[in-house]
Amino acid sequence: MLSQNQSKHIRSLHQKKFRDELGLYLVEGDKMVQELIAQCPAEVEQVFAVQEWLNRHEKWLRNARFQVTQVLPAELERISALVTPNMVIAVAKIPVVPLQPQLPSLRTCFYLDGLQDPGNVGTILRIADWFGIPAVYCSSDCADIYSTKVVQSSMGASFRVPSWKTTLDQLITAQPDIPVLGAVMDGVDVFKQKLPATGILVIGNEGGGIRPENDCKLTTRISIPRHPNGKAESLNAAVAAGILAAMIPTT
Repeated sequence: MLSQNQSKHIRSLHQKKFRDELGLYLVEGDKMVQELIAQCPAEVEQVFAVQEWLNRHEKWLRNARFQVTQVLPAELERISALVTPNMVIAVAKIPVVPLQPQLPSLRTCFYLDGLQDPGNVGTILRIADWFGIPAVYCSSDCADIYSTKVVQSSMGASFRVPSWKTTLDQLITAQPDIPVLGAVMDGVDVFKQKLPATGILVIGNEGGGIRPENDCKLTTRISIPRHPNGKAESLNAAVAAGILAAMIPTT
């Protein structure tokens, strides 16, 4: 059963203020919690699950080093951030990993400039995971990396792809000669431009694009050309990131 204090504690983690203050975040759903435990066992603090899920994973949980609490479906619904709760919620520690600004020198990394949609941020983490992009850097005003919506839409990529909030200036200062590419509407056709294997690829805000103070730092401006019959005003930020990621050389 779930105590009133436990319920209040878990619900508080729906808010960034308390995630930052407590250094904790939530992971929901059978697949995601299993991935969390497999990928980051030391970060798992507590698991709250219905009887069916506990029965299914009884042997697996027998030697768990984290607290496991059985809850009723109605209790799970009260503490979940999802419209349809999925059997289990884990409380995990936010990893404290020092910024690694050198990763773009290994392979081109994303820099997200003011992305507000948590679904886009999570999907870009998933894209980075698929294409072997070593890191996703974010401006301070991006959607919170550890919000439930970002974590869920990353489909486990947030456990594998490191991400930090930093400035583009800080990354460039660490590696002054690194190529800085930007996805813009009026750039060079990406299908006619060979992208570098290393560098920083800036994806701008969903509505405003790359902010002027970062736009001026781009060394190459690239665009995904619209088909002559296309009428859409623009591409979704995560869709554009996926197309561009596919164009980054693997060696």
